[in-house]
Amino acid sequence: MAVGTSIIIRVELDKTAVNFGEVATAINNAGGDVIAVDVIRAGQLTTIRDITVNVSDIESQKVVNALQFMPGVKVVNTSDRTFLVHLGGKIEVQPKLPIKNRDDLSKVYTPGVARVCSAIHENKSKAYSLTIKRNMVAVVSDGSAVLGLGDIGPEASIPVMEGKAMLFKQFAGVDAFPICLDTQDTEEIIRTIKAIAPVFGGINLEDISSPRCFEIEERLTKELDIPVMHDDQHGTAIVVLAGLINSLKVVKKPIGSVRVVVNGIGAAGVAICKMLLAAGVSHLTAVDRFGAIKPGEEYENKQWQWLAEQPQLQNGGCTLSEALVGADVFIGVSRAGLLTVEHLKSMASDPIVFAMANPEPEIDPELAEPYVRILATGRSDYPNQINNVLAFPGIFSGALHCRARDINTEMKLATAHAIASVVTDEELNEQYIIPSVFNAHVVETVRREVVKAALRTGVARRVPSEFRE
Repeated sequence: MAVGTSIIIRVELDKTAVNFGEVATAINNAGGDVIAVDVIRAGQLTTIRDITVNVSDIESQKVVNALQFMPGVKVVNTSDRTFLVHLGGKIEVQPKLPIKNRDDLSKVYTPGVARVCSAIHENKSKAYSLTIKRNMVAVVSDGSAVLGLGDIGPEASIPVMEGKAMLFKQFAGVDAFPICLDTQDTEEIIRTIKAIAPVFGGINLEDISSPRCFEIEERLTKELDIPVMHDDQHGTAIVVLAGLINSLKVVKKPIGSVRVVVNGIGAAGVAICKMLLAAGVSHLTAVDRFGAIKPGEEYENKQWQWLAEQPQLQNGGCTLSEALVGADVFIGVSRAGLLTVEHLKSMASDPIVFAMANPEPEIDPELAEPYVRILATGRSDYPNQINNVLAFPGIFSGALHCRARDINTEMKLATAHAIASVVTDEELNEQYIIPSVFNAHVVETVRREVVKAALRTGVARRVPSEFRE
């Protein structure tokens, strides 16, 4: 199951030597799918066309090669539509009002701005009302764990952080800016983020490798007075819980009685385990490459140690195959190919499987479908996509709205229940346990419930007017 992309191939065809049907056949035979054709210029003997082709990353060069060696075909150039979207970056900074004359200039800059600076100097909290701080999030990465690519460095992580900033703005109206740090030293990262924090109302940590991500988030949460969240951990965990809440409604099983197996106990896996326990899961098995974490065992990994001390942890030391016998739920944040049909057959009735390894799930969804009641993945080309975009825009929007000091467990649980609630009882079914990322109700529902939870737990420093009695 290769990752798909779309390319545009500009070709010049010699009408005396080849026809377009032969070109389309060659593309199809090489693994491409022609989805659009645009005639750029047509002459008596030649024609130039742009051919848009859906193709896997693996087969894209094969398609181009097939045309290059065809008689009567000249490949003028090839453009990857994804790369075209990224030309010059995907975001920009624009002023909120024009500077048209000297009077405008004196208000937004010198000398008028000095009065505003003095007001903030006398009362730092005015930075929220008089600067971008009130609605600005830093999207921070060190490039050490980017998507499934791994440690590719800060420059290569910029496109992801730009994309995250776009999502903040489009889905929640929150301004965000990518900050990609050229260091992987934990202390230096913490020190740098603290140094730049005055201009931001929140910090979204992204694509920082485990186990450093745990300490960085924990320290910043304690040492800053603005909300900090590592989205790879908590965004994933929140949406998983939202999907599980609705899945359990479909199969009519209470959360306190189901047996859950989480496979892959890294940053996301640990956060998922913590979120499930906070939500009421009483029977949890946490499996990594060395087997299940043993209750009562001592581990150097602080997060594993925490899990080992939880009374809900079960089946210590067993393999994945052993853990899955009679299990109601499998949640995978590991790697492709770990789950088999035999595993699924050994689970309890109406099994729920969240196979979220990217880009290839733990099991091919089409292979798994006949043996599960509910299947979710991290992919957009199958139903029930577990996507962090459902969580982080609304969470930060709510946290900024009430000027929360942090994003606590109660706010995360409120987010999960809010996301789940967007799917109505009439809509809920095996193929629709989680709302679309484009559902306009998600962000506003999450935002409202996050503010309520922040007010309820005392971390909000501002009561928005719509929540005042």
